[in-house]
This record gives sequence, structure tokens and C-alpha cells, in this order.
Amino acid sequence: MDVAEIWQRFQKHMEYTDEEMQIFKSDPLKVKMVTQTPEFVKCRVVAEVVESHGCHAKHQVGDRFVMTPGGQLIEDESPRNMCISAISEISKVLPAISERLVNKSDPNFESIDIVQCPDVGLEKGGWGQILMKVYVEKSA
Repeated sequence: MDVAEIWQRFQKHMEYTDEEMQIFKSDPLKVKMVTQTPEFVKCRVVAEVVESHGCHAKHQVGDRFVMTPGGQLIEDESPRNMCISAISEISKVLPAISERLVNKSDPNFESIDIVQCPDVGLEKGGWGQILMKVYVEKSA
């Protein structure tokens, strides 16, 4: 696919006007993300529950929140009921993962991304707590 076709598809997807496209294209990082990072769309971000105790949403070890690197949740690969607090914590590591993909560095080996829901757990006055490991995998 040539660059002109990439831009045409992108504009249609985003529903941008020609003027909005010019604004978008004025940012070199955004241009690089769209035109030079084909692996970006071939990846998905997974936040896998590695510890869980007293979670009101009933998230259990092994549950996987799956999303695009751009942060769109993939419903059919994620739990039916999801805690918004847990999802908000996952969103905090997405910019770093996106940057790693744009710079063509390995998004899984530059750091270990473990996030924790904001609930402090029963012992500290909350309800429960989960920890999630966030990593990138190639989509099928």
C-alpha cells in the first residue's frame, strides 16, 4: 500500500476534513505513526490479571483486558464486565507502549509494566485489589 492510500484510508477512518488532515499532518510524530509503523496495527496490548483478592468486579488471575495500541478495547477478547478503575490504570502505560512501537523498539523488553487498580485493598480501608501485567502481542 502506498502512502497516498494510507492517508486516504486514515482520513476516511477518522472522518477528518481536508483542513483537519493538514493540521494532523503538521505533526511529524503523527505522520511517522501513520506512515512508518505498520506493526502498530498488527499488535494488541494485553493487561493480564496476575493477582486478585476481593475484587468487586470479580476479576480473577488470568483475566485479560485486550485493546489496540491506540487504546480501543477489543470487546470479544475482554471480560464482559470490567472495572473502570482497572481500565484507567492500563491507559497510563499506553503512551509508552505507543512510543516504543513508533520507534521500532521492542515494547515488551524496555521495562516491565505492572499496574495496580487504585483500590488499596481491604487491609488498608478499601475493598480489594488486582495487579495486572501489561504487554504487547502480535495479533492474528
